[in-house]
Amino acid sequence: MQLAPAAPDPDAAYRWSLRDGPADSRVSVGDDAVIEVTPDVAGRYRFELDGPDGTATQTVRAFPNCNTAVELELPFEDVPDDVEEIDSVSVVGSFNDQLVGRDRPRRDTGRFVLDVELPPGEHHYGFCFNGDLGLQVHDSVTIPGPGRPRCGLETRIDSDDETDTLVVEADAAAAPDSEYADSDLAVEFVVDERDALPDAAIETDDRTLRVPVADLPERTRIHAVAVGERHSVADTVDVRRDGTGVTARQPNEPPAWAESPTVYEIFVRSFAGETLSATFAEIERRIEYLESLAVDVLWLTPILASPTDHGYHITDYFSTADDLGSRAAFESLVDRCHEADIRVVFDLVINHTSRDHPAFQLHSADVAGYDDYYARVPRERDGTGIDWAGEDAPEFYFNWERIPNLNYRSLDVRDWMLAVVDEWADVVDGFRCDIAWGVPHSFWKEVRERVPEDFLMLDETIPRDPQFHEAEFQMHYDSTLHSTLREVGCGETPASTVFDALDDTRWQGFPDSAVHLRYVENHDETRYLDDCGEASLRAAAAATFTLPGAPMLYYGQERGMTSQRGPMKWHDGDSDLTEFHRSLAWLRRDQPVLRDGSVEPLDLRVVEITKESETGEKAVVDDDSDVYTDDDDANDADDTDDNADTDPATDDDDAATETAVDDEDDTAESDSSVTIEIDDDPDRVIGFARDNGDDRLLVVLNFSETAKTVALPTAVGDTDLRTDTPLRKRYDPDASDGDTAGDYVVVDDVLICRPA
Repeated sequence: MQLAPAAPDPDAAYRWSLRDGPADSRVSVGDDAVIEVTPDVAGRYRFELDGPDGTATQTVRAFPNCNTAVELELPFEDVPDDVEEIDSVSVVGSFNDQLVGRDRPRRDTGRFVLDVELPPGEHHYGFCFNGDLGLQVHDSVTIPGPGRPRCGLETRIDSDDETDTLVVEADAAAAPDSEYADSDLAVEFVVDERDALPDAAIETDDRTLRVPVADLPERTRIHAVAVGERHSVADTVDVRRDGTGVTARQPNEPPAWAESPTVYEIFVRSFAGETLSATFAEIERRIEYLESLAVDVLWLTPILASPTDHGYHITDYFSTADDLGSRAAFESLVDRCHEADIRVVFDLVINHTSRDHPAFQLHSADVAGYDDYYARVPRERDGTGIDWAGEDAPEFYFNWERIPNLNYRSLDVRDWMLAVVDEWADVVDGFRCDIAWGVPHSFWKEVRERVPEDFLMLDETIPRDPQFHEAEFQMHYDSTLHSTLREVGCGETPASTVFDALDDTRWQGFPDSAVHLRYVENHDETRYLDDCGEASLRAAAAATFTLPGAPMLYYGQERGMTSQRGPMKWHDGDSDLTEFHRSLAWLRRDQPVLRDGSVEPLDLRVVEITKESETGEKAVVDDDSDVYTDDDDANDADDTDDNADTDPATDDDDAATETAVDDEDDTAESDSSVTIEIDDDPDRVIGFARDNGDDRLLVVLNFSETAKTVALPTAVGDTDLRTDTPLRKRYDPDASDGDTAGDYVVVDDVLICRPA
């Protein structure tokens, strides 16, 4: 945990002190302006900061440690054959911020072992040899234990004849595997000490906090957590009082425009195509394309000065890249997007700079004033082989030796990066924060205080972490669904694990206010089409557009691109695949239930029709055949019948049966060689309902390469809403009249319809 002064003056003197803490604690603080504190006993710690503006107080509530001691081990026989000589071994994972060389395992009998303490959940790690990430043995460990509870706050003003009272109520929900019931959870309120609200004015009971409106200062920030086996992410209410009354906002809530937008990521230097130089002006000329895709938010990869095509090695935070255009040209692009009702998200890269940034060069050359700008590590942790200037080495994640980490314990760095935030926050609508997990929570909380109220903060935190939702970010990478869709697409796991990924969101403790970015690929990932094939891509993309959250398209996904960052396929793109994505985006925009409805898994049965040939061999009948299809009239019904009391197709069961009976080649009655087999646990198909109380849609996703005939648990209307075409239905002639279990639909990739 890091404590730092807000809006720091690098030339001022600051001093922290610990004024109060649990009796058994041995925590102490140093003399630095920014301090790292690790509470050693559960309870409340009160710190004071003396600075140029006086004394400020910071209370920290520490909860019991839920970590479990575990050994991460690698048997010697599992060392890769291509490691000819072992000079060093380290263990790398999210538990140590992917820092190669920081944690060295010990040699035990026949194995390498690292002792760590980890919280409940699955943790991935790798044993890395000789500082080379290409020489790794990957593994994971699952720590047993419950998920996090969740807590949400609601406010109102209660009035009587004498007093108006602010009432803040907490809604606490236990984790799905907790031994606590919702009603068993404790709720703790904390009023922010930056706000001058006297303790005597605050009244709390089990789930409610009350304050007379007359006692409220101009600003009051009220926080609350739910506590069971673990504690929740804190929810916050920011109350403002002025001459016109009392207003309350919740910083954990996204701006209204970002509750469920369709996001489009552009790799800026590739979007113009093969021959034109990518510039802001060229991107601006193509905004009509984004409009055609019903895009709500445009995320641009970094547009600041950088020596690289991808732009993540920043060399000047206050100038746009020369090859892309001037700042005025960038602002023109933003204005054009706003004219099209498209918001613009700026890629904020402040975990590191390029090692060619003047600040790092001056730091390396021992120029006065730059000594603490970058994080440093002991020389023995460095595996690059570079003869770094100085006695130690710069810190960087993974093998990113060209982008050294900034040191956020430096007031100069914090002041510098806050200036970067101020420079661009009034130009764009949100920040996508690169390597958000590498920057301290204390800094992100200050950024959240500085940006406009309707500003979006999107974190790249992998694996995702609900702690970053606590008054920092409102939208998060859904790394869990992303990896699940990859595994499903490659046939490594059944399609039903998509529901497990959704359940993981609640288990992790993400509040309902969190928006999850749903994606199948981005600039850091290989193309889904190349890895999993088109059939799986269509189903996976449909999942992102039909599940809650914010679906994201990475440029060219919809054009059939297999090059990760290559030129956009304009003249040779896949038009059918583009139209498929376009139809999903427009349907999501037109159907509110796809944005705000609940998700209810459906019990599906996949029907396989086989026919025995004259030689006795059985073959699956292609789903485009006429076996067990209804007559043409039933499938030509208008979509207005979708909400009728009865399904016209169901009413025509007799006619369908009769048609089948009359066709000697197409009925079980006249051709005993045709059989129907039912799979009650389909591996490549899932279905779910989206329901918001006003509307209900059914969605079926088929990840397989062939169309599937699916029996739904309820009768459905006659129109596929995505294509606005009749559903392809089949009927079991052996089913009794009105038996909806005999009502089948053919699904190529995705089917979206209404119940009958």
